[in-house]
Amino acid sequence: MRPTLQTVADVVGVSRSTVSNAYSKPDQLSPELRERILDTARDLGYAGPNPAARSLRKGRVGAIGILFSATLSYAFTDPYAVQFLRGVAEMAERHETGLLLMPLSDGDSVSAAVDNAVVDGFCIYCLPDWHASWDAVRARNLPIVVAERRDEGHPDARYVGIDEAAATRNAGRHITGFGHRQVALIADWIITERETRPVAVGEVAELPYYVTRERFAGYRDALTEAGIDWSDVLTINAAQNSRAAGAEAAAYALDRSPRATAIMAVSDQLALGVLDALAERGLQPGRDVSVVGFDDIADAAGARLTTISQPALEKGRIAGGLLLDPPDDPAEGRVVLPTRLVVRASTGPAPH
Repeated sequence: MRPTLQTVADVVGVSRSTVSNAYSKPDQLSPELRERILDTARDLGYAGPNPAARSLRKGRVGAIGILFSATLSYAFTDPYAVQFLRGVAEMAERHETGLLLMPLSDGDSVSAAVDNAVVDGFCIYCLPDWHASWDAVRARNLPIVVAERRDEGHPDARYVGIDEAAATRNAGRHITGFGHRQVALIADWIITERETRPVAVGEVAELPYYVTRERFAGYRDALTEAGIDWSDVLTINAAQNSRAAGAEAAAYALDRSPRATAIMAVSDQLALGVLDALAERGLQPGRDVSVVGFDDIADAAGARLTTISQPALEKGRIAGGLLLDPPDDPAEGRVVLPTRLVVRASTGPAPH
Protein backbone atom coordinates (compact mmCIF):
# COMPACT_ATOMS: atom_id res chain seq x y z
CA MET A 1 0.00 0.00 0.00
CA ARG A 2 1.30 3.45 -0.91
CA PRO A 3 2.23 5.47 2.20
CA THR A 4 0.11 8.55 2.87
CA LEU A 5 0.27 11.70 4.95
CA GLN A 6 -1.56 9.80 7.71
CA THR A 7 0.97 6.94 7.55
CA VAL A 8 3.79 9.36 8.31
CA ALA A 9 1.77 11.07 11.03
CA ASP A 10 1.08 7.74 12.77
CA VAL A 11 4.72 6.66 12.73
CA VAL A 12 6.02 10.00 14.03
CA GLY A 13 3.17 10.38 16.51
CA VAL A 14 1.91 13.76 15.32
CA SER A 15 -1.17 15.08 13.52
CA ARG A 16 -1.73 15.11 9.76
CA SER A 17 -1.57 18.91 9.77
CA THR A 18 1.84 18.82 11.46
CA VAL A 19 3.19 16.54 8.72
CA SER A 20 1.65 18.82 6.09
CA ASN A 21 3.30 21.85 7.70
CA ALA A 22 6.67 20.13 7.46
CA TYR A 23 6.34 20.49 3.67
CA SER A 24 4.29 23.64 3.20
CA LYS A 25 4.95 25.72 6.35
CA PRO A 26 8.37 24.72 7.71
CA ASP A 27 8.54 27.85 9.88
CA GLN A 28 5.66 26.43 11.95
CA LEU A 29 7.84 23.57 13.25
CA SER A 30 11.10 23.23 15.10
CA PRO A 31 14.03 22.19 12.85
CA GLU A 32 14.39 18.96 14.81
CA LEU A 33 10.74 17.93 14.41
CA ARG A 34 10.65 18.83 10.74
CA GLU A 35 13.80 16.81 10.06
CA ARG A 36 12.35 13.82 11.92
CA ILE A 37 9.17 14.00 9.84
CA LEU A 38 11.04 14.28 6.55
CA ASP A 39 13.42 11.44 7.47
CA THR A 40 10.47 9.21 8.37
CA ALA A 41 8.68 10.11 5.13
CA ARG A 42 11.76 9.20 3.09
CA ASP A 43 12.14 5.91 4.95
CA LEU A 44 8.50 5.06 4.23
CA GLY A 45 8.78 6.07 0.57
CA TYR A 46 6.36 8.99 0.93
CA ALA A 47 7.27 11.67 -1.65
CA GLY A 48 5.26 14.54 -0.16
CA PRO A 49 1.73 15.91 -0.31
CA ASN A 50 1.73 16.18 -4.11
CA PRO A 51 0.09 13.01 -5.54
CA ALA A 52 2.60 11.09 -7.64
CA ALA A 53 0.20 10.35 -10.45
CA ARG A 54 -1.12 13.88 -10.83
CA SER A 55 -1.46 15.05 -14.41
CA LEU A 56 -0.14 18.49 -15.38
CA ARG A 57 -3.25 18.97 -17.50
CA LYS A 58 -5.20 19.47 -14.26
CA GLY A 59 -2.89 22.36 -13.36
CA ARG A 60 -3.13 21.89 -9.61
CA VAL A 61 0.00 23.92 -8.88
CA GLY A 62 0.48 25.81 -12.11
CA ALA A 63 4.29 25.91 -12.18
CA ILE A 64 7.16 23.88 -13.58
CA GLY A 65 10.70 23.82 -12.23
CA ILE A 66 13.71 24.30 -14.51
CA LEU A 67 16.90 22.82 -13.08
CA PHE A 68 20.39 23.82 -14.17
CA SER A 69 23.78 23.68 -12.46
CA ALA A 70 24.88 27.28 -12.91
CA THR A 71 24.30 30.65 -11.29
CA LEU A 72 20.93 32.35 -11.67
CA SER A 73 22.51 35.09 -13.76
CA TYR A 74 23.55 32.42 -16.28
CA ALA A 75 19.90 31.96 -17.25
CA PHE A 76 19.70 35.63 -18.27
CA THR A 77 23.16 36.18 -19.77
CA ASP A 78 24.10 33.00 -21.65
CA PRO A 79 22.68 33.48 -25.18
CA TYR A 80 21.77 29.84 -25.70
CA ALA A 81 20.13 29.55 -22.27
CA VAL A 82 18.11 32.72 -22.93
CA GLN A 83 16.69 31.29 -26.16
CA PHE A 84 15.88 27.92 -24.61
CA LEU A 85 14.14 29.48 -21.61
CA ARG A 86 12.22 31.82 -23.89
CA GLY A 87 10.84 28.78 -25.71
CA VAL A 88 9.78 27.12 -22.45
CA ALA A 89 8.22 30.40 -21.29
CA GLU A 90 6.18 30.71 -24.49
CA MET A 91 4.62 27.30 -23.88
CA ALA A 92 4.07 28.08 -20.20
CA GLU A 93 2.17 31.25 -21.13
CA ARG A 94 -0.15 29.27 -23.40
CA HIS A 95 -0.98 26.97 -20.50
CA GLU A 96 -1.19 29.78 -17.90
CA THR A 97 1.70 28.20 -16.02
CA GLY A 98 4.62 29.79 -14.20
CA LEU A 99 8.32 28.92 -14.24
CA LEU A 100 10.50 28.30 -11.21
CA LEU A 101 14.18 28.72 -12.13
CA MET A 102 16.27 26.44 -9.91
CA PRO A 103 20.04 26.99 -10.14
CA LEU A 104 21.59 24.15 -8.15
CA SER A 105 25.03 23.98 -6.60
CA ASP A 106 26.52 20.94 -4.90
CA GLY A 107 25.87 20.30 -1.24
CA ASP A 108 23.18 19.43 1.27
CA SER A 109 20.90 22.24 0.11
CA VAL A 110 20.36 20.56 -3.27
CA SER A 111 17.96 17.89 -2.03
CA ALA A 112 16.03 20.36 0.12
CA ALA A 113 15.59 22.75 -2.80
CA VAL A 114 14.08 20.02 -4.96
CA ASP A 115 12.06 18.49 -2.12
CA ASN A 116 10.41 21.82 -1.30
CA ALA A 117 9.79 23.03 -4.86
CA VAL A 118 6.06 23.61 -5.36
CA VAL A 119 5.85 22.49 -8.99
CA ASP A 120 3.97 20.06 -11.21
CA GLY A 121 7.06 18.76 -13.00
CA PHE A 122 10.71 19.36 -13.80
CA CYS A 123 12.55 20.41 -16.94
CA ILE A 124 16.20 19.32 -16.65
CA TYR A 125 18.07 21.90 -18.71
CA CYS A 126 21.75 21.55 -17.85
CA LEU A 127 22.54 18.99 -15.18
CA PRO A 128 25.48 16.54 -15.31
CA ASP A 129 24.79 12.87 -14.59
CA TRP A 130 26.76 12.92 -11.33
CA HIS A 131 24.80 15.80 -9.82
CA ALA A 132 23.18 15.04 -6.46
CA SER A 133 19.81 16.51 -7.43
CA TRP A 134 18.95 13.70 -9.90
CA ASP A 135 17.96 11.33 -7.09
CA ALA A 136 15.95 14.07 -5.38
CA VAL A 137 14.07 14.86 -8.60
CA ARG A 138 13.20 11.24 -9.29
CA ALA A 139 12.04 10.78 -5.69
CA ARG A 140 9.34 13.42 -6.25
CA ASN A 141 7.60 11.10 -8.77
CA LEU A 142 6.65 14.07 -10.93
CA PRO A 143 6.91 14.31 -14.73
CA ILE A 144 10.42 14.99 -16.02
CA VAL A 145 11.59 16.26 -19.40
CA VAL A 146 15.31 16.35 -20.18
CA ALA A 147 16.72 18.85 -22.68
CA GLU A 148 19.21 16.26 -23.94
CA ARG A 149 18.84 13.15 -26.03
CA ARG A 150 18.68 10.05 -23.87
CA ASP A 151 18.61 6.32 -24.56
CA GLU A 152 15.12 4.85 -24.62
CA GLY A 153 16.00 2.64 -21.67
CA HIS A 154 17.06 5.65 -19.57
CA PRO A 155 14.77 6.31 -16.58
CA ASP A 156 14.20 9.86 -17.85
CA ALA A 157 13.30 8.84 -21.39
CA ARG A 158 11.05 11.83 -22.20
CA TYR A 159 13.40 14.30 -23.81
CA VAL A 160 14.06 16.80 -26.57
CA GLY A 161 17.61 16.87 -27.86
CA ILE A 162 19.95 16.53 -30.81
CA ASP A 163 22.40 13.93 -32.07
CA GLU A 164 25.40 15.55 -30.40
CA ALA A 165 27.97 13.07 -31.70
CA ALA A 166 26.75 13.21 -35.31
CA ALA A 167 27.00 17.02 -35.23
CA THR A 168 30.60 17.13 -34.03
CA ARG A 169 31.55 14.25 -36.30
CA ASN A 170 30.63 16.44 -39.27
CA ALA A 171 32.55 19.38 -37.82
CA GLY A 172 35.58 17.19 -37.18
CA ARG A 173 35.56 15.94 -40.76
CA HIS A 174 35.38 19.55 -41.93
CA ILE A 175 38.58 20.30 -39.97
CA THR A 176 40.49 17.19 -41.00
CA GLY A 177 39.46 17.81 -44.61
CA PHE A 178 41.46 21.04 -44.39
CA GLY A 179 44.54 19.03 -43.43
CA HIS A 180 44.67 19.88 -39.72
CA ARG A 181 46.53 17.38 -37.56
CA GLN A 182 47.56 19.49 -34.52
CA VAL A 183 44.17 19.94 -32.87
CA ALA A 184 42.77 20.87 -29.47
CA LEU A 185 39.35 20.45 -27.88
CA ILE A 186 37.93 22.79 -25.23
CA ALA A 187 34.93 21.96 -23.03
CA ASP A 188 33.56 22.51 -19.58
CA TRP A 189 32.90 19.43 -17.44
CA ILE A 190 35.63 17.25 -18.84
CA ILE A 191 36.18 16.88 -15.11
CA THR A 192 33.86 17.79 -12.25
CA GLU A 193 36.22 20.42 -10.85
CA ARG A 194 35.64 24.02 -11.94
CA GLU A 195 39.15 24.83 -13.10
CA THR A 196 40.86 25.58 -16.42
CA ARG A 197 43.68 23.22 -17.33
CA PRO A 198 44.65 20.48 -19.79
CA VAL A 199 43.17 17.09 -18.92
CA ALA A 200 44.09 13.76 -20.48
CA VAL A 201 40.96 12.04 -21.80
CA GLY A 202 41.32 8.31 -22.25
CA GLU A 203 37.90 6.71 -22.56
CA VAL A 204 35.39 9.28 -23.78
CA ALA A 205 32.56 7.13 -22.42
CA GLU A 206 33.81 7.82 -18.88
CA LEU A 207 33.42 11.61 -19.07
CA PRO A 208 31.02 12.80 -16.35
CA TYR A 209 28.69 15.01 -18.41
CA TYR A 210 26.44 13.75 -21.19
CA VAL A 211 26.87 16.67 -23.62
CA THR A 212 30.66 16.80 -23.32
CA ARG A 213 30.82 13.02 -23.61
CA GLU A 214 28.74 12.91 -26.79
CA ARG A 215 30.41 15.88 -28.49
CA PHE A 216 33.87 14.52 -27.74
CA ALA A 217 32.80 11.13 -29.12
CA GLY A 218 31.91 12.71 -32.46
CA TYR A 219 35.20 14.57 -32.66
CA ARG A 220 37.13 11.43 -31.66
CA ASP A 221 35.49 9.47 -34.47
CA ALA A 222 36.32 12.12 -37.09
CA LEU A 223 39.90 12.57 -35.92
CA THR A 224 40.69 8.87 -35.74
CA GLU A 225 39.17 8.41 -39.22
CA ALA A 226 41.81 10.88 -40.43
CA GLY A 227 44.60 8.90 -38.79
CA ILE A 228 45.03 11.19 -35.76
CA ASP A 229 45.85 9.32 -32.55
CA TRP A 230 43.30 10.31 -29.90
CA SER A 231 46.05 10.43 -27.28
CA ASP A 232 47.75 13.19 -29.30
CA VAL A 233 44.70 15.47 -29.13
CA LEU A 234 45.05 18.27 -26.58
CA THR A 235 41.91 18.40 -24.39
CA ILE A 236 41.42 21.39 -22.11
CA ASN A 237 38.85 21.75 -19.35
CA ALA A 238 37.28 25.22 -19.02
CA ALA A 239 36.26 26.43 -15.58
CA GLN A 240 32.82 27.39 -16.89
CA ASN A 241 30.93 27.94 -20.13
CA SER A 242 31.97 31.54 -20.67
CA ARG A 243 33.94 33.67 -23.10
CA ALA A 244 36.59 34.47 -20.50
CA ALA A 245 37.05 30.79 -19.66
CA GLY A 246 37.37 29.99 -23.37
CA ALA A 247 40.16 32.57 -23.77
CA GLU A 248 41.95 31.21 -20.72
CA ALA A 249 41.69 27.64 -22.01
CA ALA A 250 42.88 28.63 -25.50
CA ALA A 251 46.19 29.84 -24.05
CA TYR A 252 47.16 26.23 -23.37
CA ALA A 253 46.73 25.42 -27.07
CA LEU A 254 48.31 28.59 -28.45
CA ASP A 255 51.29 29.20 -26.15
CA ARG A 256 53.02 25.89 -26.88
CA SER A 257 55.17 24.31 -29.55
CA PRO A 258 53.94 22.95 -31.80
CA ARG A 259 50.92 25.25 -31.63
CA ALA A 260 47.48 23.79 -32.35
CA THR A 261 46.33 24.68 -35.86
CA ALA A 262 42.66 23.97 -35.06
CA ILE A 263 40.67 24.43 -31.86
CA MET A 264 37.16 22.99 -31.48
CA ALA A 265 35.03 24.18 -28.57
CA VAL A 266 31.80 22.58 -27.38
CA SER A 267 29.99 25.92 -27.26
CA ASP A 268 30.06 29.26 -29.06
CA GLN A 269 30.76 31.07 -25.81
CA LEU A 270 33.99 29.13 -25.41
CA ALA A 271 34.82 29.50 -29.11
CA LEU A 272 34.36 33.27 -28.98
CA GLY A 273 36.86 33.28 -26.13
CA VAL A 274 39.27 31.39 -28.38
CA LEU A 275 38.86 34.16 -31.00
CA ASP A 276 39.65 36.72 -28.30
CA ALA A 277 42.84 34.81 -27.44
CA LEU A 278 43.85 34.74 -31.12
CA ALA A 279 43.35 38.50 -31.42
CA GLU A 280 45.52 39.11 -28.35
CA ARG A 281 48.35 37.19 -30.04
CA GLY A 282 47.97 38.78 -33.45
CA LEU A 283 46.75 35.53 -35.00
CA GLN A 284 44.03 35.35 -37.65
CA PRO A 285 41.24 32.78 -37.37
CA GLY A 286 40.91 30.64 -40.46
CA ARG A 287 44.48 31.41 -41.56
CA ASP A 288 46.76 30.83 -38.57
CA VAL A 289 44.35 28.80 -36.42
CA SER A 290 40.93 27.40 -37.33
CA VAL A 291 38.16 27.63 -34.72
CA VAL A 292 34.83 25.79 -34.46
CA GLY A 293 32.02 26.46 -31.99
CA PHE A 294 28.64 24.93 -31.22
CA ASP A 295 25.11 26.45 -30.96
CA ASP A 296 25.18 29.28 -33.57
CA ILE A 297 24.22 32.05 -31.14
CA ALA A 298 23.71 35.56 -32.52
CA ASP A 299 27.31 36.66 -31.86
CA ALA A 300 28.69 33.75 -33.89
CA ALA A 301 27.63 35.28 -37.21
CA GLY A 302 29.19 38.66 -36.40
CA ALA A 303 32.44 36.96 -35.43
CA ARG A 304 32.36 34.88 -38.63
CA LEU A 305 32.61 31.76 -36.50
CA THR A 306 32.19 28.33 -38.05
CA THR A 307 29.79 26.50 -35.79
CA ILE A 308 27.07 23.89 -35.45
CA SER A 309 23.58 25.32 -35.45
CA GLN A 310 20.89 23.86 -33.23
CA PRO A 311 17.35 25.25 -32.66
CA ALA A 312 17.51 26.51 -29.05
CA LEU A 313 14.15 28.31 -29.16
CA GLU A 314 12.35 25.35 -30.70
CA LYS A 315 13.97 22.99 -28.21
CA GLY A 316 12.57 25.08 -25.34
CA ARG A 317 9.08 25.13 -26.87
CA ILE A 318 9.05 21.38 -27.32
CA ALA A 319 10.37 20.76 -23.79
CA GLY A 320 7.58 22.92 -22.37
CA GLY A 321 5.01 21.14 -24.50
CA LEU A 322 6.15 17.69 -23.39
CA LEU A 323 5.62 18.72 -19.77
CA LEU A 324 2.42 20.71 -20.09
CA ASP A 325 0.70 18.68 -22.81
CA PRO A 326 2.38 15.26 -22.76
CA PRO A 327 1.68 12.92 -25.69
CA ASP A 328 -0.13 9.63 -25.13
CA ASP A 329 2.41 7.72 -27.25
CA PRO A 330 5.73 7.37 -25.35
CA ALA A 331 7.63 7.45 -28.65
CA GLU A 332 6.34 10.97 -29.27
CA GLY A 333 7.97 12.04 -26.02
CA ARG A 334 11.43 11.42 -27.45
CA VAL A 335 12.22 14.21 -29.91
CA VAL A 336 15.50 14.57 -31.83
CA LEU A 337 15.97 17.90 -33.61
CA PRO A 338 18.25 18.51 -36.61
CA THR A 339 21.61 20.28 -36.56
CA ARG A 340 23.57 21.98 -39.31
CA LEU A 341 27.25 22.82 -39.81
CA VAL A 342 27.52 26.53 -40.63
CA VAL A 343 30.86 27.23 -42.32
CA ARG A 344 32.25 30.75 -41.95
CA ALA A 345 35.67 32.42 -42.12
CA SER A 346 37.06 31.03 -38.84
CA THR A 347 38.07 27.75 -40.52
CA GLY A 348 40.47 27.19 -43.39
CA PRO A 349 43.41 25.09 -44.57
CA ALA A 350 46.07 24.08 -42.07
CA PRO A 351 49.05 26.46 -42.26
CA HIS A 352 52.36 25.04 -43.52
